[in-house]
Amino acid sequence: MTFRIHALPVEPFRPLFLMDEAALATIGAVRMTAIAPNSAPCRVSLIDAAPGEALLLLNHRHLAAPASPYRSEGPVFVRENAIPATPEPGVVPDMLSRRLLSMRAYDAAAMMIDADVVEGADLASRLLAWFENPAVDLIQIHTARRGCFMAEARRA
Repeated sequence: MTFRIHALPVEPFRPLFLMDEAALATIGAVRMTAIAPNSAPCRVSLIDAAPGEALLLLNHRHLAAPASPYRSEGPVFVRENAIPATPEPGVVPDMLSRRLLSMRAYDAAAMMIDADVVEGADLASRLLAWFENPAVDLIQIHTARRGCFMAEARRA
Protein backbone atom coordinates (compact mmCIF):
# COMPACT_ATOMS: atom_id res chain seq x y z
CA MET A 1 0.00 0.00 0.00
CA THR A 2 1.23 3.50 -0.77
CA PHE A 3 0.14 7.13 -0.46
CA ARG A 4 -0.78 10.00 -2.72
CA ILE A 5 -0.10 13.67 -1.98
CA HIS A 6 -3.09 15.92 -2.73
CA ALA A 7 -2.81 19.60 -3.61
CA LEU A 8 -5.60 22.12 -3.11
CA PRO A 9 -8.01 22.47 -6.06
CA VAL A 10 -7.53 25.58 -8.18
CA GLU A 11 -11.21 26.39 -8.80
CA PRO A 12 -11.96 28.24 -5.52
CA PHE A 13 -8.96 30.51 -6.06
CA ARG A 14 -9.33 31.53 -9.75
CA PRO A 15 -11.99 34.22 -9.15
CA LEU A 16 -9.84 35.82 -6.45
CA PHE A 17 -7.19 36.81 -9.00
CA LEU A 18 -9.82 39.00 -10.72
CA MET A 19 -10.45 40.99 -7.53
CA ASP A 20 -8.79 44.34 -6.88
CA GLU A 21 -6.71 45.00 -3.76
CA ALA A 22 -9.62 46.54 -1.83
CA ALA A 23 -11.85 43.52 -2.48
CA LEU A 24 -9.04 41.13 -1.55
CA ALA A 25 -8.51 43.05 1.71
CA THR A 26 -12.15 42.45 2.69
CA ILE A 27 -11.47 38.69 2.70
CA GLY A 28 -8.04 38.99 4.31
CA ALA A 29 -6.12 38.20 1.12
CA VAL A 30 -3.03 39.96 -0.24
CA ARG A 31 -1.67 40.01 -3.81
CA MET A 32 2.09 39.49 -3.73
CA THR A 33 5.09 38.99 -5.97
CA ALA A 34 7.55 36.26 -5.09
CA ILE A 35 10.91 37.81 -4.25
CA ALA A 36 13.26 34.96 -3.38
CA PRO A 37 13.52 31.40 -4.66
CA ASN A 38 11.76 28.77 -2.51
CA SER A 39 9.97 31.38 -0.42
CA ALA A 40 6.37 31.04 -1.66
CA PRO A 41 5.19 27.42 -1.95
CA CYS A 42 1.98 27.17 -3.98
CA ARG A 43 -0.56 24.79 -2.47
CA VAL A 44 -2.24 24.17 -5.85
CA SER A 45 0.76 23.42 -8.09
CA LEU A 46 2.98 22.12 -5.26
CA ILE A 47 5.92 24.11 -6.60
CA ASP A 48 7.55 27.26 -5.29
CA ALA A 49 6.76 30.51 -7.08
CA ALA A 50 9.67 31.85 -9.10
CA PRO A 51 11.00 35.32 -8.22
CA GLY A 52 8.76 37.87 -9.92
CA GLU A 53 5.77 35.53 -10.11
CA ALA A 54 2.33 36.81 -9.03
CA LEU A 55 0.49 35.02 -6.23
CA LEU A 56 -2.06 35.44 -3.51
CA LEU A 57 -1.57 34.93 0.20
CA LEU A 58 -4.87 34.14 1.88
CA ASN A 59 -6.51 32.18 4.63
CA HIS A 60 -7.81 28.72 3.76
CA ARG A 61 -9.70 26.15 5.85
CA HIS A 62 -7.66 22.98 5.32
CA LEU A 63 -9.42 20.78 7.87
CA ALA A 64 -13.09 21.59 7.50
CA ALA A 65 -14.61 18.85 9.68
CA PRO A 66 -17.22 20.88 11.61
CA ALA A 67 -17.52 18.43 14.50
CA SER A 68 -13.78 18.15 15.13
CA PRO A 69 -11.93 20.27 17.67
CA TYR A 70 -9.01 20.08 15.20
CA ARG A 71 -10.89 22.05 12.53
CA SER A 72 -8.15 24.30 11.14
CA GLU A 73 -7.38 27.10 8.76
CA GLY A 74 -4.36 29.19 7.98
CA PRO A 75 -2.38 31.07 5.34
CA VAL A 76 -1.60 29.58 1.93
CA PHE A 77 0.12 30.85 -1.20
CA VAL A 78 -1.50 30.27 -4.59
CA ARG A 79 0.34 31.13 -7.81
CA GLU A 80 -1.71 33.12 -10.33
CA ASN A 81 -0.95 30.67 -13.14
CA ALA A 82 -1.01 27.54 -11.01
CA ILE A 83 -1.70 24.27 -12.76
CA PRO A 84 -3.11 21.76 -10.28
CA ALA A 85 -0.57 19.16 -9.20
CA THR A 86 -1.49 15.48 -9.35
CA PRO A 87 1.55 13.63 -8.01
CA GLU A 88 1.74 9.93 -8.79
CA PRO A 89 1.26 7.51 -5.91
CA GLY A 90 4.34 7.33 -3.70
CA VAL A 91 5.87 10.53 -5.13
CA VAL A 92 6.84 13.44 -2.87
CA PRO A 93 6.98 16.79 -4.72
CA ASP A 94 10.31 18.61 -4.51
CA MET A 95 8.59 21.53 -2.73
CA LEU A 96 7.96 19.21 0.23
CA SER A 97 11.16 17.19 0.10
CA ARG A 98 13.31 20.30 0.74
CA ARG A 99 11.58 21.50 3.90
CA LEU A 100 11.35 20.61 7.57
CA LEU A 101 7.76 19.40 7.93
CA SER A 102 5.19 18.91 10.66
CA MET A 103 2.86 15.98 10.04
CA ARG A 104 -0.50 15.35 11.65
CA ALA A 105 -2.36 12.05 11.29
CA TYR A 106 -6.17 12.05 11.64
CA ASP A 107 -8.75 9.29 11.91
CA ALA A 108 -12.05 9.21 9.99
CA ALA A 109 -13.66 11.51 12.61
CA ALA A 110 -10.91 14.13 12.03
CA MET A 111 -9.40 13.48 15.45
CA MET A 112 -5.62 13.75 15.58
CA ILE A 113 -4.07 10.41 16.51
CA ASP A 114 -0.39 11.15 15.91
CA ALA A 115 1.98 13.97 15.01
CA ASP A 116 5.66 14.33 14.25
CA VAL A 117 8.29 16.58 12.70
CA VAL A 118 10.34 15.15 9.82
CA GLU A 119 12.82 16.27 7.23
CA GLY A 120 11.15 16.39 3.83
CA ALA A 121 13.60 13.80 2.53
CA ASP A 122 12.07 11.36 5.05
CA LEU A 123 8.43 12.20 4.28
CA ALA A 124 7.71 9.15 2.11
CA SER A 125 8.93 6.64 4.66
CA ARG A 126 6.95 8.32 7.47
CA LEU A 127 3.77 8.39 5.36
CA LEU A 128 4.15 4.70 4.50
CA ALA A 129 4.66 3.81 8.16
CA TRP A 130 1.65 5.80 9.38
CA PHE A 131 -0.64 4.39 6.69
CA GLU A 132 0.13 0.90 8.01
CA ASN A 133 -2.14 1.89 10.90
CA PRO A 134 -5.73 1.26 9.68
CA ALA A 135 -7.02 4.03 11.97
CA VAL A 136 -5.15 6.69 9.98
CA ASP A 137 -7.54 8.23 7.44
CA LEU A 138 -5.50 11.24 6.27
CA ILE A 139 -2.26 13.01 7.03
CA GLN A 140 -1.87 16.75 6.78
CA ILE A 141 1.55 18.16 6.03
CA HIS A 142 2.59 21.59 7.34
CA THR A 143 5.78 23.59 7.44
CA ALA A 144 7.44 22.92 10.77
CA ARG A 145 8.81 26.40 11.33
CA ARG A 146 5.75 28.53 10.49
CA GLY A 147 3.12 25.81 10.79
CA CYS A 148 1.40 26.61 7.49
CA PHE A 149 -0.59 23.89 5.72
CA MET A 150 1.20 22.50 2.66
CA ALA A 151 -0.70 19.45 1.39
CA GLU A 152 -2.60 16.36 2.42
CA ALA A 153 -1.74 12.69 2.00
CA ARG A 154 -4.17 9.80 1.65
CA ARG A 155 -3.82 6.13 0.84
CA ALA A 156 -3.42 5.60 -2.91
